[in-house]
Amino acid sequence: MSIAIQQLSSIETGFHLKLDRLLAWHDDQDQSVLHTVQAILQQVKSQGDAAVLDYTRRLDNLRAASISELELPASRLEQALRSLPHRQAEALRFAAERIRAYAEHQKLESWRYTDSLGNMLGQQVTPLDKVGLYVPGGKAAYPSSVLMNAIPAKVAGVPELIMVVPTPNGEINELVLAAAAVAGVDRVFRIGGAQAIAALAYGTQSIPKVDKIVGPGNIYVATAKKLVFGQVGIDMIAGPSEILIIADGHTEPDWIAMDLFSQAEHDENAQAILLCPDQNYIRQVAASIEKLLPTMEREAIILASLTRRGALIEVKDLADACRIANDIAPEHLELAVADPEALLPNIRHAGAIFMGSYTAEVLGDYCAGPNHVLPTSGSARFSSPLGVYDFQKRTTVNYCSPSGASVLAETASILARGEGLTAHARSAEYRSKR
Repeated sequence: MSIAIQQLSSIETGFHLKLDRLLAWHDDQDQSVLHTVQAILQQVKSQGDAAVLDYTRRLDNLRAASISELELPASRLEQALRSLPHRQAEALRFAAERIRAYAEHQKLESWRYTDSLGNMLGQQVTPLDKVGLYVPGGKAAYPSSVLMNAIPAKVAGVPELIMVVPTPNGEINELVLAAAAVAGVDRVFRIGGAQAIAALAYGTQSIPKVDKIVGPGNIYVATAKKLVFGQVGIDMIAGPSEILIIADGHTEPDWIAMDLFSQAEHDENAQAILLCPDQNYIRQVAASIEKLLPTMEREAIILASLTRRGALIEVKDLADACRIANDIAPEHLELAVADPEALLPNIRHAGAIFMGSYTAEVLGDYCAGPNHVLPTSGSARFSSPLGVYDFQKRTTVNYCSPSGASVLAETASILARGEGLTAHARSAEYRSKR
């Protein structure tokens, strides 16, 4: 079977137009999904617990007389952790330790200084009060997402972290619950879908209203998060997973092929791209793709992803590759080159950078330490990975001495009167000694 993955060259006529077409991603809003989610949000907002219980019964086939029946006690999370096979439990703890250690370096601190007028100016940093974490449930197991979302929140000092996870037909994922125990999640409710997002955003009789909602979900969850944004904060609007690899031709071709697969297997719209100045090496990687694809459990998904949105691109040189990478602003960028430090200063836009042939992107997905919740669809040009700072607020602090207030009042009065805001001006003038 020949795989029809696009092969492009940056020196060919019309390259940038072809690249733009390859990168194009239209998150078209399905109107039926939108209307369904709007109805769910309104029902939960107006009816609270009753609506959540009704949707949980209808959509997850899970009956409960009250929300309290759907809340799992901390002892149940600890039980899940104790019941895990030893190697799984140790892997969770090891990953959590590394994520926590990295997050500790991200904490913003309060600061202040006194200016020449005797005024104290500063910034006070405080954690959010309550955060909601959505985790997919059922057969899907994303313990890594629990760790990546919950641990930075706890490092930030968030006192109450509330996790919602659907358990369709009563099916509970023990690995997810164990990850919640390791990460320090405070409360867990067995609810999911748009109704869970609504409960967190608006609050119900039993589920607290949170300040921010983070975590991945299906199209109904993503749509609900978009619609409640402003009522609460959200982490980001995530598109399909992406990997861009810059290779100099010295990494084992099978490694590069499997790194491309690692993102392509997420779904048919995921994007995997290779940039390399060596045409012969590109042919070797293409051969590795042909050889390895039939061995993959998610072969059909990988094939669809590579043929729809994948590409092997010949570039003029590594500097050209860096320019193209900045245009793409990928979620994940591997620098599979002999001297990645030499390229790093040229990279301005990427969610996460993986340096050298041994630093596979998948290590960052689970246990390297940096967060795997990353900007997609080119949004790395203006946004950053999820981190401790996303769970902290910054508040400015001002103190004016009498003499300092007098000096500032003169300038404030002039500017306020220039804007036609007399009360502003007079408020300042009351503090002036002149």
